[in-house]
Amino acid sequence: MQINENKVALVSGANTGVGFQIAKALVENGYTVYVGSRDPQKGKAAAEELGESAIAIQLDITDNESIRTAVKAIEDEFGYLTLLVNNAAVSHAGKPGRTMENVLASQRASIVPVEELKTVWETNVFGTLALTQAGLPLLQKATNARIVTISSALGSLTINANPENPYRLNFDAVYGASKTALNGIFLSLAIELEHTNITVHLVSPGFTATALNNFQGTDTVEEGSKEPIRVALAEDLPNGSFTGPANFSGENNIIPW
Repeated sequence: MQINENKVALVSGANTGVGFQIAKALVENGYTVYVGSRDPQKGKAAAEELGESAIAIQLDITDNESIRTAVKAIEDEFGYLTLLVNNAAVSHAGKPGRTMENVLASQRASIVPVEELKTVWETNVFGTLALTQAGLPLLQKATNARIVTISSALGSLTINANPENPYRLNFDAVYGASKTALNGIFLSLAIELEHTNITVHLVSPGFTATALNNFQGTDTVEEGSKEPIRVALAEDLPNGSFTGPANFSGENNIIPW
């Protein structure tokens, strides 16, 4: 087990939005943070803004070679990983610049092109798991290691099965269902790892104004980052937690699966 006190984190999709805010909070709390970004230049700019404890690293979670290269760089530099934050995600694979309403209307299960669904799930589900699998050997070498995956209350089957939920029409087959699948896979992982040094947590930022929804969310990125930051910094949360902002979650910020 690694006894070095230096805490090392990797945040995917960290050059902007909630990912950047999480990386910023981790740097401020003494972590060395690898700022994952598909675009190396954007990652470099973000890392420079965050300070010398931030390290830009090219990371495309749909590219296995990119994942391997990033994880190898962390292994060579530190040999372990304290925290993996799975933040990278996409909301659609169609024409850019559309309103959130237009995107949702095109992603109904009855009409969405299956290839578009596959493209989104390739990032949100399969790419996220691929990065996690690659990072597990380094997480196993740290003490009190954690995996924090940014999900969405939109992926909750319990919430969306409730006819009284005013937002249930937003549960589409592409983005919303990808978060349901993500929740299922990472709950499975939490169960698998429950007797190890690694805990697994899922967290919803809430309806945050980011590029995912054409900046139409009701919460600022700072507000939407509060719960993900709390979870990322917490070292004593129960394994397998799924939480969200206090204004729409239950006791202890718990969201139903």
